[in-house]
Amino acid sequence: MSAALEKREHLYKVLVIGELGVGKTSIIKRYVHQFFSVHYRATIGVDFALKVLNWDQNTLIRLQLWDIAGQERYGNMTRVYYKEAVGAFIVFDVTRASTFEAVQKWKNDLDAKVQLPDGKPVPCILLANKCDQAKEGLVNNKHQMDEYCQDKGFLKWFETSAKDNINIDEAANCLVSKILENNDSNEWDRDSDVVDPTETLPQKQRSGCC
Repeated sequence: MSAALEKREHLYKVLVIGELGVGKTSIIKRYVHQFFSVHYRATIGVDFALKVLNWDQNTLIRLQLWDIAGQERYGNMTRVYYKEAVGAFIVFDVTRASTFEAVQKWKNDLDAKVQLPDGKPVPCILLANKCDQAKEGLVNNKHQMDEYCQDKGFLKWFETSAKDNINIDEAANCLVSKILENNDSNEWDRDSDVVDPTETLPQKQRSGCC
């Protein structure tokens, strides 16, 4: 195969963060395995999943998705978990306005603990999950949600449903497009930086999750 036809391969670490029970694991399971269940247990610490994307005929992308627990007591570990990430999803539950109120805390934590090589914040998409159910709060006003995301530095927001498979691929493709744009404009790549995630932690912390 000539060099011109060889695929470019990338490995990117993407975080999935937000309050407990907002559906982070359900989103990942739907995206990676096209599977949904109501019987996940709460994530303890962090869990991992890998999504392989044949982005185009010349580009193969491996997304290493880090499913971060929502419990407040794990906040002191997030710097370790966030290391080397190049993108993130923050998830809230549209049926619980309190989970939206916590979004800014997660965004502040993310921006304080990880940046791109050029010093800019990592691109972050806000997921308004469980949109197949009745909504509470600001998410009922799309114009205000657009303004909120612009003001708070989110790339974009999507209403999602892991149960009904709504907008999950679209949100992921939006984030990957921005990651590739950042990669090309800054001439960086994480292929050599992202390692076996279990080697970066003090101990291996896994569980079935939610």
